[in-house]
Amino acid sequence: MVREMTDKLERCLREGKLAKEGLQPDLVKSELNAAESDLETATNSLSEGNFKWATVQAYYSMFHTAKALVLSRGYREKSHACLSIALKELFIDAAVLESKHFTRFRDCMSLREDADYGLVYSETSAKTAVDWAAEFLEDAKTAIRAP
Repeated sequence: MVREMTDKLERCLREGKLAKEGLQPDLVKSELNAAESDLETATNSLSEGNFKWATVQAYYSMFHTAKALVLSRGYREKSHACLSIALKELFIDAAVLESKHFTRFRDCMSLREDADYGLVYSETSAKTAVDWAAEFLEDAKTAIRAP
């Protein structure tokens, strides 16, 4: 079934913050590798008690996971906001991934901003972010392999 794009997604394309570029499997793989690396670093930071960096790194794992997903549909993002819009449109609204991943991606973005700019973070929020990133990455890998 062909779905029409939302106004938000069309605006991202029109403004050049999202581009239709066709499939680039090497870039998808590179983004998944970056997501795995950031997740491993976040896990290490968490175990060392460095909760700020665990939070920041967990977000970037989710960011690279989202980029891999969007790339797997032939789009390249050029803004965090448009990446979020594309993730929702291409994967959540299309029922490829559960809606919790979109919510968690946005929530983790806020946790990262709080940790980076407000110096507000905790062991609990860092652990939550790392757990979310791990689950998102695993579900994304499955979604990318699916036709």
